[in-house]
Amino acid sequence: MANLLSTEKQGIVIGALAEGNSIRSIERMTGIHRDTIMRLGVRVGQQCKTILDDKMKNLDCKRIEVDEIWGFIGKKQANVRSTDNRAEVGDVWTFLSIDPVTKLMPSFVVGKRDKYHTQIFMDDLASRMKNRIQLSSDAMISYADAVERTFGSDVDYGQIV
Repeated sequence: MANLLSTEKQGIVIGALAEGNSIRSIERMTGIHRDTIMRLGVRVGQQCKTILDDKMKNLDCKRIEVDEIWGFIGKKQANVRSTDNRAEVGDVWTFLSIDPVTKLMPSFVVGKRDKYHTQIFMDDLASRMKNRIQLSSDAMISYADAVERTFGSDVDYGQIV
């Protein structure tokens, strides 16, 4: 029989994760093993994505800003060896969109900083909008092509350099 965390302990762990505490620091504070913390984080994240997919549809946003946040899995890209599985370690980027007026974040994608993931991000963003938007991004080259493929001429797009 599996050991289950009480609702109170789950709340403490999720609250600490949301505050930016590391998994190991939460382990030290709570005595809960890091594997349990990570499994709980994954489960809550999957539930949050389900809510996002169910509720973030037909949005009436006027302006959207997009950007990326860098991180890494296992090791930084400079330390990835040819023997490593390059799909599972190295640099990872979280593409984010935000409505600067309402602070609503309608879409995100986690992946490599390449054309493929940029296109997935733009497709997801467009699927959530119900009207023409004003879209702004940084000067990453993949954005211009992805915006053109996804929105065509049905967007007011600009890059901020």
